Amino acid sequence: MTAKHTDLFDETLKIAAKHLPLDERQLEILLGASRGQREKLYSLARSCRREYFGDRLFGYGFIYFSTYCRNNCNFCFYRKSNSEALRYRKTKDEVLRTSRALAESGVHLLDLTLGEDPEYVLDDDGYDALLDIAAEMRASTGLPLMISPGVLENEDRARKAADTGIEFYACYQETHNRPLFSRLRQGQDYQTRWDAKTNARKAGMLVEEGILAGVGEELSDIAHSIATMREMRAAQVRVMSFVPQKGVALRRSIEEGLYLRELNTIAVMRVAMPDRFIPASLDVAGKSGLKDRLDAGANIITSLIMPDSGFAGVSNATLDIDSGERSLPGILDTLDECGLQMGSREEFENALLTLARSAAER
Repeated sequence: MTAKHTDLFDETLKIAAKHLPLDERQLEILLGASRGQREKLYSLARSCRREYFGDRLFGYGFIYFSTYCRNNCNFCFYRKSNSEALRYRKTKDEVLRTSRALAESGVHLLDLTLGEDPEYVLDDDGYDALLDIAAEMRASTGLPLMISPGVLENEDRARKAADTGIEFYACYQETHNRPLFSRLRQGQDYQTRWDAKTNARKAGMLVEEGILAGVGEELSDIAHSIATMREMRAAQVRVMSFVPQKGVALRRSIEEGLYLRELNTIAVMRVAMPDRFIPASLDVAGKSGLKDRLDAGANIITSLIMPDSGFAGVSNATLDIDSGERSLPGILDTLDECGLQMGSREEFENALLTLARSAAER
């Protein structure tokens, strides 16, 4: 690391500390933080989180409702052509039962996720059945909802979801490099996926956008994605490291330092977008990876799954689930170690309102 690069990093960090907008080149400089620079970056990220959220974190209960999918994404365990994938469709009763258990455990939001299952996305009757389940989840738990059903292909579907009371729509590009998108999301259209998020925002929902690390991207691609997510008014932004799985030909583009790339990205997203929700996902490294992600500035814990529920994760379908280490009670000791604590439901609802106002103003 040259003295010139060190000076440039420090100068960029000072700009970030003043909450001044960072351009893509400056974002890339921070993303390339060396071993000796990372703690400076992470310390600033934690300071930004503290400024907007104090020492409070929030947890999302994860309900992977159906693992069937019509798509053939090259990174996904549940891609249509993968005969190794665990397949199921849960019943409404199973979903409601685990929703209530997650609510009783203390989560702040329920994330109803499925692949683009033809049974629920091809026609309006199937989609209405999905929204009916979501409505009953709200009624039985009183919790806010996030829905992740893949692409909502028209404005009417986005309005229906918003009218059901769903607060969040999650739909990830995985990258904003269009040629790389085409390699990752085989046979899918970049603009169609992007427009689904625009429709969701117009309908009044908050949007989560996300990227993958270790799939052939450059640091400049991640910098571009962070700038794009900031400009698109995403209320929640996430990064996850790609985890190779059975039946998936795609391999990691980097090995050494892979998780550090994810951690650096969390920290840079925090300093670039200090007021947004940024997840620490349990789906990549389980409980053992939680502290690092919180230390990098995350304030949302996602992929919380009830043990012995029969519901799977995504990147790691079974990791830490039945041991209880991916339940909210199972990770509280890690929060204590980080000097953090779970916020109240009232605090979460206030944070949602603040995000909604901010998204409307941007």
